[in-house]
Parts: sequence; C-alpha cells; structure tokens
Amino acid sequence: MDRHIAPGARVTIRDEDWIVRRIDLCDDGGHGLTCDGLSELVRGTSAIFLDRLEDDIAVHDPANTALFQDTSPYFSQALLYLESQRLRTVANDQQIHRAHQAAMQSAAYQRVPAEKGLKQVRTRLLIADGVGLGKTLEAGMLATELDIRGRGRRILVVTQKSMLTQFQKEWWSRFTIPLVRLDSAGIQRIRNKIPSGHNPFNYYDKTIISMDTLKGNNEYRNYLEKSRWDIIVIDECHNVAVRKGDAGSSQRARLAKHLATKSDTLILLSATPHDGSANSFASLIWLLDPTAISDPDDFTRADLDRKDLFVRRFKKDIKAQAQGQFLEPITRRLSARATSEEEAAYQAVLAIPFTQQGAHQAGKASELQRVGLQKALFSSPAAADAYARHRIEKLSRKPVPTLAEQAEVDALQTLRQAIEPITPARFSKYQRLLNALRDPDALWSGTDTRDRLVIFSERIETLKWLMANLPGDLGLDQGAFSILDGGLSDIDQQEIVERFGQEHDRLRVLLCSDVASEGLNLHYLCHRLVHFDLPWSPMVFQQRNGRVDRFGQPHQPRIDYLLTESAIETVKGDLRVIEVLVRKDEQISKNIGDPASVLRKHSSEEEEATVAQALADGVTAEAFERDYIDRPAPDEEDAEEDWETALFGTAEEPPPAALPADPHRLFPDLYAFAKQAIATIPEAAGYRIDDGARMLRLSPPADLRRRLRRQLPVEVLRETDEYVLSAQIGLVEESIQRARETDQQGASWPEIQYLWPQHPICQWLIDRVIGAVGRRRAPVIHSPALGGDETAYLMLGLIPNRKGQPLIVEWKAVVRRGANDFAIEDFDAFCRRAGIGVRDLPNTGRALDLAGLQTALGDAVATMQLFVEDQVKRFSATRTQEVNRKLAELAQLRDAQEQHLETRLAGLPETIREGRRARRRKDIEEVFAEYGQWVKDSLEVEPMPYVQVLAAVTPQLTP
Repeated sequence: MDRHIAPGARVTIRDEDWIVRRIDLCDDGGHGLTCDGLSELVRGTSAIFLDRLEDDIAVHDPANTALFQDTSPYFSQALLYLESQRLRTVANDQQIHRAHQAAMQSAAYQRVPAEKGLKQVRTRLLIADGVGLGKTLEAGMLATELDIRGRGRRILVVTQKSMLTQFQKEWWSRFTIPLVRLDSAGIQRIRNKIPSGHNPFNYYDKTIISMDTLKGNNEYRNYLEKSRWDIIVIDECHNVAVRKGDAGSSQRARLAKHLATKSDTLILLSATPHDGSANSFASLIWLLDPTAISDPDDFTRADLDRKDLFVRRFKKDIKAQAQGQFLEPITRRLSARATSEEEAAYQAVLAIPFTQQGAHQAGKASELQRVGLQKALFSSPAAADAYARHRIEKLSRKPVPTLAEQAEVDALQTLRQAIEPITPARFSKYQRLLNALRDPDALWSGTDTRDRLVIFSERIETLKWLMANLPGDLGLDQGAFSILDGGLSDIDQQEIVERFGQEHDRLRVLLCSDVASEGLNLHYLCHRLVHFDLPWSPMVFQQRNGRVDRFGQPHQPRIDYLLTESAIETVKGDLRVIEVLVRKDEQISKNIGDPASVLRKHSSEEEEATVAQALADGVTAEAFERDYIDRPAPDEEDAEEDWETALFGTAEEPPPAALPADPHRLFPDLYAFAKQAIATIPEAAGYRIDDGARMLRLSPPADLRRRLRRQLPVEVLRETDEYVLSAQIGLVEESIQRARETDQQGASWPEIQYLWPQHPICQWLIDRVIGAVGRRRAPVIHSPALGGDETAYLMLGLIPNRKGQPLIVEWKAVVRRGANDFAIEDFDAFCRRAGIGVRDLPNTGRALDLAGLQTALGDAVATMQLFVEDQVKRFSATRTQEVNRKLAELAQLRDAQEQHLETRLAGLPETIREGRRARRRKDIEEVFAEYGQWVKDSLEVEPMPYVQVLAAVTPQLTP
C-alpha cells in the first residue's frame, strides 16, 4: 500500500474522490480502507476498499492541482467556488456558526444546549428545560451545528405519535432538516416505494417515528439492529426511564437502551426528566453515558458536572434572555355553588359502603375508593356514572355476591339515580363555564377564527359529555368541536392538531384529555385554556398550561380553573384541598418555576396519589398546605428525600457565549450567492428571482429532482411544481403561519422555504458550483490591487481527528513577493487587500502566466504544508494532555463501578457471585474500552493534515 495513505488522506478510487477514515489489516496481508465519499456521485456514502483488489488508488497531491484561467465576468466562477468552499467547510470546534440564523425568533438562552453539546467529546445531552421554553428548537439548533460539521447526515427522531407531524414541520420549517415520517400511513407509503426487503431506516437518512410504533412492530425493531445514525433524538424521554412496577416503561427503557448504542450523538428531551427517583433519573444518564455514574442510587451533582450531560432551566431562569417573549398569563378561579342535585349526588357518594374482598371495612381502603369516585364526580356527572356503572358490573360478575357487595351495588345504583337529575342546566360548573365565556371579561363567541379555546379534562366521559352539550349551548355547529384523546390513531391525532392551527378550518374548540398535555403546540390561534376538571398534580397543571403558555405565543395567555363549592363539610374540605393546588399553580405560573417543587413527588402519578391519600385521611386544607407543601426543606438527616435539590439546585447556569464574528464573505449574503450560482446552471433555466423579497423560484432539474426524491418527505416533495425559497425570515414566518391557516388537503406545509446553507437546494447549488470547477483544479484571479511582483495562492488546511473530522480549518493566503520565500497571510485580510469581492474585479480576459503560476505552486504548497504541520504539533501537544486527562478520569470511573459491583455482590453465595461478577465486568470492560477508543479517535490529531489549493491570485498579465 502507498505509504502516503493514512486516515484523513484524500484519494481517488474508481474515478471518485474519497476521504480515508480507517485502515485495517486484512487476512490476505493487504489493507481495508474505510472511506467516505467526497465527489458528487458518492457524497454521503461510505465504502470499504481492499487495496489488493483496486488497480489504482491515487493519493491527492495538492501540488498537482491544475490551475486554469477564470474567464467569467468579474471572476464570478472563482468567487462562487471560494464561497461554496467556505459554506461547506466548518471546523469541528465549540462555537456556534449557523444555528442562530435559523428561521425562528431566536433567544440567547436557546443557544446554551448547543454550546454544551459542542463542548462534549461525545455529544450526549439531556435538554430538560421547563414546559414551553422550546426544547424542539434547542435540539434543532444542536442538530444543525452537528450537521454542518459532518456529524448529522443520518438522524432518527423518536417521539409520541401525536407529535410526529408537529416535530417534523418544526425542524423542516425552521432548520430545513427533512425528516421522513414513519407513522402508520407513512410506513405503508414507504413499503410501496422502496424495493422489497429494504430497510427504510437505511433508505432514508433522516426519519421520525413514534416509540409506540417501534415498541409494537417487530419488523421495525429488527431494522434497528442493522442501522446506525449520527444523531438520535428521543422526545419526552421520561417515558423511557426505568420505573419500578411499570412493565410498559421497562419495555420502552430496553428499546431506548438499544437505541443509545446505535448513534454517536444522543439528545434526550423532557420537561419532567425524573419521577422523584434517583434510580429512574440515573437510567436516563446511563443512556447518555454509561461511564458517568457508578451507583444509580447514590450520585452527586459533581458526578453529573464531570460530563456536563444536561441543561435544566425554567422561565424564571431565562427571563432576561427571552427578550420579553413570555407574557405573564392571566389566571382566574371560577367558582360555582353546587346545585341541590349535585349535593344529593355528593351525599350518595359519602353513603356508599365500599367493599374489599367481599366485606365492608371502614378505614383508609374504603376512603381511597370513595375519593376515587368523588374525583370522577368532581369532573362530571357522566364520569361518575361511568365509574359507578363499571364498579357495579365488576361486582355483578361474581356468581354469588356477598351481602356487603350487594349493599354496595344498591348504594351505587342510588348514586346513579341521584346523578340522573343533574342536567346541563343543573350542572353548576358547566353553567359557570358558559357564563365565563360570555362575560365581558372574556367575550368569546367562537366566531373569531384566530381566537380558539382548549378545554382539558382527564375523563373521557366528561369530554364526550361536553361534546354532546357545548355546541348547542354555545350556538356553534358540531364541526367546531373535536375531542383529542389517546384512543385516536396517530394519523387522527396529528390531523386534529393540524386543523386546530389552521385559521380557515371550522374547528374552534379542542376538548383534550391529558394525552395532549405533553409537547403539543396549541398556541398558534389559541391563548385561552380551561381546566374543566382539576388534576391533582401540579405537574399536569403546568403541562396543560404549557400548550398555550409557551415560546412564540403572541397573546397574553388566559387560563381558567373551574371549581365547585359545596355546603357538605366533608366535600367542602376536599374541594378546598384541591383549591390549594390551584392557588399554587397560579403562583408557579407567575414565578415560572418547577411545578415538581410543590409536592416534591416529581411524577404526576405520585402527586395524585399523595393528594388522594390526604383526602382519604381527612386532612384539612390548612394542614395540607402546611404539612405537604410549605413544610421545611429536608435537613441533612433526610436529605435523600430531596435529591433533586442537591443535583439541580446548586449550580448556576452560565450565560450563553457571545456569537463569533462572521467570517469574511465574498458575497453580501446567501441570497446574492444563490442568485449568481443558479444563473450558472443551464438546466435550471426558467428560474425567477425577486430582489425585494430576496426570493428564488425554480422548477427542479432532473438531477435535483432525483436528489430531493431521496431526501424530502412526501409532504414537502413537489415533483412538478416549483420550489420557492426566501432568505427573508419574515416572509418564511408568514408562510409558516399561512400554512397553518389553510384548509386544503396536504397544503399545510409552508409554500416559502428558508433559503440558507442547510436547505437541500442550496446544498445542491454548492455542489454544482464546486463540480463546475472540477476535481483538483483551481481558478486564477487577476487583481491589480496586488503589488507588481506579488503572487498568491488561496489555500485550505484541514487538521482532522482520527475520525477524519476537521478539528481545525485554516484558511490562508500563501504569498510571495519577488524572489522572497512564500509567507502565510490571513485569508480574509488578503481578500480585502486584494479587492476580491462581488463585482469588485473586472475581468479583462487577457491571458495570464499560467505556466509560471503552475511552476511556483509546489513551493507554495510546501510552505502551507509546513505551516499546517506546525499547527498539528502545537495542537497535538494540547490534545495529548486532554486525552490523558480524559483516560485517567475514565480509569477512576471504571474503578468506582467495579467497587460498586463488589458492594452489591457482597453477601451473595459464591456461585451466584462469580457468575454475576463475570457478566457485569465484561459489560464494564466493553463500555469503557469503547468509550476510551472514542476519546482517542475524537481528540487525537491525525499526523497527515490535508491541504487544498483553492485559487491563485496574480497581478501580472502576459504582454
């Protein structure tokens, strides 16, 4: 094998250009070269070549670059080529280069997750910001930065089925990241499109799928085994955390654990990243980095800070950075005195002799049953009737009910009879809702297409009851209402959410179960939310509120809580306890803090169980607030009860870093570049431009159409229509808004797409510009601004790591004056002094001394090569220290895990202990060996830097 071939080398094999990523010794004594494609036909693909089977493997020598005279007006071909190289090549550093330019209302705090991810050796991050802060956008910014570094070609997003379309649209509209949706319809569509037996995860580079689909589809789980990604995003990741006693969570957790091994980068998203259990939270940390902690039940903030694996903030933490984009919500507690019919139903609930195992026993168990039925009645008579009916059916299925059970059935029948007279007119809370919507403070009629309403209830029976009664009482047709609950298919859920954001759709009121309380954007045409029944969980309160009280809400949110007042002392006391939760939720909305801090239970299930227990115990509202909410913070003796405070409450989040100065550009902006680039492509004839709107319209030529067919989701793909792109973010935002407002089938995607370097069409333009120059060729520019004896070469030096990723990108001008040696100058400073810019240099077309420039090129390349090699030595010295520090840290973590293993095994029989020790030590060995290799491959610098000749600049003309 050619001794010059090393990882990082550029080679030509089978008439295509490749970069060598790895070289492995083969059994035949030769070598296997793992390569990634560079030239147009193979870009984005990987291949392994056996050097003994390849007739010709040519290593690129930059000194052999063929110089040619650029005859285009104002040297436009050379300028386009240089700008394309600048746009395509970004160093794998820690700075944000492009994500902040996405089509969004950017706020400084949103850059922090991307900054953290870029600082990590291996990007593994939990984005745990509070409800409504924009975690989807933060993840999109990080994914964009990784993509421009060559670390985001293949992406898999896993989310809830109701979130598929929303997530897909956000990433496409804002970041032009094209995720192909694998919902039930998408899967069938892909089956009909791709060849039989092909893996859809490999056919498309960027996909989005629901965890339910992955969990329930054996075929797709098998596909996972054969796929790898650059980035995996798991949305609402608390659903994949390990939870004791939850078999469903165990299955999801196993699937997530498997996914975590299939990607270099893992991004987890959740506003509720734990359920109060250190072990459950540790399961998420282990997904990110199994070397981070040794004992899942005993770890500290220092353990997490060592790897900096998460970011967690609430609105109060980022108000100063949010630039007034969060308006403080208006909250109202709307009370109604129970009617006599409702009071009779309450009394009937209190009189039920609940049974356990065939007998009635007064005490906590019976009280908990009463509280469960009472909670249903607090929701609606329909919910209570359904509860009673199901209980009666269960007891009646017994062959011979006991006398106690028959007494309970009789009491339940009495309750059902008491419920029957509670008509809509005698349902106090419902009447209070109607009055609240009609009163001057609300003035909601349902006629304003941009003023919609969300009503939450945790009971499906209540939602159905509202669906049956609200339309007539509000004077709206049935089509103005829709129920959104977990019983709907993924397609139906996504369709309802889309319709709710479309101005011309007749949908006005969304009746939601708590399946809609996580993640969904319901704020586009809605700022009103009603809690028809009150969840017994502050976390659910905030999740519900976050559907309209979130980043990007243009109006002040209006949130109403419906409460009932009873004259019955027991019921009155219970309702007052629930009112305490409402008051605390209002305080959280104003202070914008962590809802989990109210009851310190950290999961909605535990919060609800705590409230139910308090009601069953007969705790008063005053005692509930004192003993359950306002109790003192745990002291040192029981600090383990407040482990979250110890983990999250001790470190202050640093402000985001200042954005780096934009590099010198040869074009004023990307629109100017695209406008000139498209003019050079004959097949794109017929395109149109609009300078006022900074807009480009084109029908895709055949090669672009083929490319888009493999990249874009079918919802975006237009086989015959023209594509409209604008660099004006305001127009893109307006198009996104119009898309939400349309009611045409399939037309709810923005017509105007964002023109920026990440758009697939812009990337096609860049490839076509570079392809027009040709491989290993460089244009020559004439600049009269240079001294008469000057010669210059513009060059690019890349210093890669062992993965071939450029750690340092050196843009330089190699300049010689007269007979002096070549010297290195700053690229941007040279371009400014030479006057290299759009329409700055008239091209006379007179012949240049190409032969002389070609002769001097070897010395210029040698000068650049020495400069870059010197940079390698300096950089390697620093990196060697960092690698050693990281490896020493890993050794300590490994020792800690082995010590923890011995502690856990102590006391077990020797035969069991030896087997478990061997299995666990094997796992530890594999994890730490793999991570250690990753550290070396990512941080250590390849000794062979890459130098590319981009252009030559001369003042001389031949006589």
